[in-house]
Amino acid sequence: MLKRIAAILTATAIAAPAIAEVNIYSSREPQLINPILEAFTAETGIKTNIVFIKDGLIERLKAEGDRSPADLVLTTDISNLNAVVEAGVTQAVTSDVINANIPATFRDPDGNWFGLTSRARVIYASVERVAAGEVTTYEDLTDPKWEGRICTRSGSHNYNVGLLSAVVAHHGEEAAEEWLTGLKANLARKPQGNDRAQVKAIWAGVCDIAIGNTYYMGAMLQNEEQQAWANSVTIQFPILGDSGVHVNLSGMAMTKSAHNEEDTLRLMEFLTSEAAQAMYAELNFEYPLLESAKPSELVQSWGDFTPDSMPLVDIAKLRPIALKIVDRVNFNE
Repeated sequence: MLKRIAAILTATAIAAPAIAEVNIYSSREPQLINPILEAFTAETGIKTNIVFIKDGLIERLKAEGDRSPADLVLTTDISNLNAVVEAGVTQAVTSDVINANIPATFRDPDGNWFGLTSRARVIYASVERVAAGEVTTYEDLTDPKWEGRICTRSGSHNYNVGLLSAVVAHHGEEAAEEWLTGLKANLARKPQGNDRAQVKAIWAGVCDIAIGNTYYMGAMLQNEEQQAWANSVTIQFPILGDSGVHVNLSGMAMTKSAHNEEDTLRLMEFLTSEAAQAMYAELNFEYPLLESAKPSELVQSWGDFTPDSMPLVDIAKLRPIALKIVDRVNFNE
């Protein structure tokens, strides 16, 4: 009898379906995405596992090859998304749902990656020393009136390389080099620190304006020590050429090694849904890409803007040229 019961239990265990899971490699902190993943699991019953990889994500995927447990990659910046694709560790995805939710400007035309949220690269301006609307274009940053009044992080950082790549896309390589040379001439100090450090420098009187991503305002307002920095500045949305504000994004790509393509696609489609888009944007102080989803009230309070209409995939292709320009003008020195 015991043998028969054991045999039945064994057969039942063998026949039981495996629990559906999607494994994620993310360069974003898990706390920024976990609430959305929990909502996905609650709706679908599909479990998610997330591994935070700050550096070396591509190298890890290449080393693991087909044995990699990762089904999905979450990362920020178009250059990182492009790099993952160029490394040959992703696969193209076809989804009418995602294509309907995410504008063509913010997804790869071949389906290799898709944007999730956007962030604008804007001007943080001193409340006391800069008038409202005094900076209306990125080209204004080369005006001699700003000499010794601008702060920024390294020109080699992805955020600034992305902006410079957009300048190249709109004005050409020669004009972009002239622009970066003019920007360098107006710096108050050598490029250093992160975007928050630039706002702190404005608060401290080191400079009057700085280049930074919008979501840092939300992050600083949540930090008691940094609230004074945030309150010392306003956000101004400059346009590039006759287009709009330069934006970058966070995004996703299905790995080439994905062992659970069906459920991974379900997660990808869920992340572009109105509920997930609104939640993602709220958690990260970013802008949802789905038109019907709205930014948080705080983000909306910073003002409206029109994003640059240039497809990010075209801007990303100019990254090598932008990096050469940064070196040629010795921007970081």
